[in-house]
Amino acid sequence: MKKINLSIDGMTCSACSNGLEKYLNKQNGIFNATVNLVMANAVIEYDEKLLNQEKLEEFVKEAGFKSLGEFKEIKIESKNKKEKVKFIIFTILAIILMYISMGHMAHLPTIPFIDPHTHSTNYMFALLILTIAFMFYGYDIFKNGYKNLIHGTPNMDTLVGIGALTSLLYSLYNMYLVLTGKHELIMNLYFESASIVIYFIKLGRYIDGLSKDKTKEAIQKLVKITPNMATIKIDGQEKTVTLDEIHKGDIVIARPGEKIAVDGEIIFGKTHLDESFITGESKPVSKDIGSKVIAGSMNYDGYIEYRAERIGKESTISEIVRAVVEASNTKAPIAKIADTVSGYFVPAVIVIAIITFLGYLLIGQSFETAIISFVTVLVVACPCSLGLATPLAVVVSEGLCASNGILVKKSEILENAKKVDTVVFDKTGTLTYGNLKISEILNYSDIDNKDLLQLVGSIESKSTHPICKAFLDYMKENELQCLDVEGFENIAGYGIIGKIKNQEIILGNAKILEKYGIKNEHLQDEKQLAENGSSIVYAVKDKKVIALIGVNDIVRENAKEVINMLNKNKVQVIMLTGDNKETAEKVAESIGITKVISNVVPAEKVKTIKDLKQENNYVMMCGDGINDSPALASSDIGVSVNSGTDIAMDSSDVILARNDLSSILDLIQISKKTVRNIKQNLFWAFFYNILMIPIAIGLLKPIGISINPMIASLAMVLSSITVILNALRLRVKK
Repeated sequence: MKKINLSIDGMTCSACSNGLEKYLNKQNGIFNATVNLVMANAVIEYDEKLLNQEKLEEFVKEAGFKSLGEFKEIKIESKNKKEKVKFIIFTILAIILMYISMGHMAHLPTIPFIDPHTHSTNYMFALLILTIAFMFYGYDIFKNGYKNLIHGTPNMDTLVGIGALTSLLYSLYNMYLVLTGKHELIMNLYFESASIVIYFIKLGRYIDGLSKDKTKEAIQKLVKITPNMATIKIDGQEKTVTLDEIHKGDIVIARPGEKIAVDGEIIFGKTHLDESFITGESKPVSKDIGSKVIAGSMNYDGYIEYRAERIGKESTISEIVRAVVEASNTKAPIAKIADTVSGYFVPAVIVIAIITFLGYLLIGQSFETAIISFVTVLVVACPCSLGLATPLAVVVSEGLCASNGILVKKSEILENAKKVDTVVFDKTGTLTYGNLKISEILNYSDIDNKDLLQLVGSIESKSTHPICKAFLDYMKENELQCLDVEGFENIAGYGIIGKIKNQEIILGNAKILEKYGIKNEHLQDEKQLAENGSSIVYAVKDKKVIALIGVNDIVRENAKEVINMLNKNKVQVIMLTGDNKETAEKVAESIGITKVISNVVPAEKVKTIKDLKQENNYVMMCGDGINDSPALASSDIGVSVNSGTDIAMDSSDVILARNDLSSILDLIQISKKTVRNIKQNLFWAFFYNILMIPIAIGLLKPIGISINPMIASLAMVLSSITVILNALRLRVKK
């Protein structure tokens, strides 16, 4: 199975995206296709033995749309000068058309040589010429509407196309009658209706396009944050290259005032970097040899050389963009309501319009009244607002999350985060910074403390657990070199094993002693260290405990505030850690967590999560280490801090790019507002159609309420604008 993301041109409403999605999913060899209206792309999973990109693009064409190739980046469509000029010209033509056709009704001065009463032929041909111009202006509407109709997936363009062409043909028929002598029918021309309907549709799409682009600005800013050029060092010589020319392992130079080009590690020099765009930290961060740098960071005051590690699609920025794009391509459950309705809505409207037309003829009304009602129903029921209700709100919220350092991988998270009633936190590296320091060493061997820490630190250097940093920092401060380690093995939830000079050393928590049948004679010492808030590392050599090493951690600055807010919102908070009971409870007590589950291995963490879910809790798990990955994957919503391991981040649904726990509160709040906004949008979209279709049919004519095609097209545009503006309100989240 292969997956491809195609950029799609020509989609204008939810009926378009739904129609294309259904058409693609019907094709042999396609396992799943998801079409996104706002992002204008299609993610297709297919059998590469049967299909290729060319064949997939052919399917897209058959469905009435156009593939623009692989979706490479989020683009904000800029209206070029030619497009703007065209729009201005047709705005002027629309005003002229309305003046010619309806100016006399408003008792405005008439233009003598096209007066409908004295120069009827000139009047009719002036309207016809202007209308033909609008027909060409709306060519894409007619083309898309026709293709979707013949493929059995009629959409908004189908409704508009049928309505406009019906008005045009009816007007041409009446024009013929006037030319043959029936001058009393001069006022029965509806050229302006066909033209103005197209103009208002184009106006709505112009505004719609600008609004959709605004929802992507936060993401686009991230894309533009990296420089276009960079300086690399080859054989001692400097060379200026584009980002695409940088390869992994290249040495890149950054001088004061320049931006970091790619993610990497400093190998020479020291400086201060502004990483606020990704971390939220306003103060410049000190960096020296061995420090990681992120593409887009601003180099303040030092000359550095760094080795390129993550380039192109692997960079932090690309991951953020990809996460947002992928999230917008997943559908929130609430979106299925609009999708289902849109799929049946357009065919139903066409049927209603036909019934309206025939109904008027059957009750003895004129052909003119029947055809105008037919066109009005088609135009007023265009499902623009229905199509925008969910995807626009989701994209706005995705951008809002991204700008707040919250990377959401699936859009359903935006709907479901509001349901969270239980938050489970790992301790080390999540509730704490994972910035551990060695606090105490209880050495039971005849090895010197420094030599002991060199042995332990060398093995810990192979680990990804946050606790390893304490040993590496100790070795750096004491200028100790790492020894060669063989046979390294990570035993998730217990500890690590390594051989140095053919001597096996086991490091881990008390459970690792049980696992290997080693007698623990130091429980009292462990308890004493734990009471001081230390995490305990047992060092074992030759099946004997040679040391107990206490490691202290610092609780995250706002952890207590976040826990208090969750408690206030009646969210159950649990600490779930592999650390010992005394240490875990001491940290939990300091930040207000009352329920602690300690001394657990990964499998037990998963069981705890599953047990909580079986009790009808909606569980969010927040962690950072490899041992958290199974629990993150098992929870309803898995949240990983960005400082965590790649495995933990891959297993999670949400990544906190700024490592700020308050982002959890932001996510829940954004979720509540997003769902409320979508419901409001769906309400107004449904309410509009429920209200306007009966009026278009003419059911309220007895009480003096009626509309014509022009008013219907304006009302349709206004309904879409209402939904757009309501969705954009999410951007002003406080």
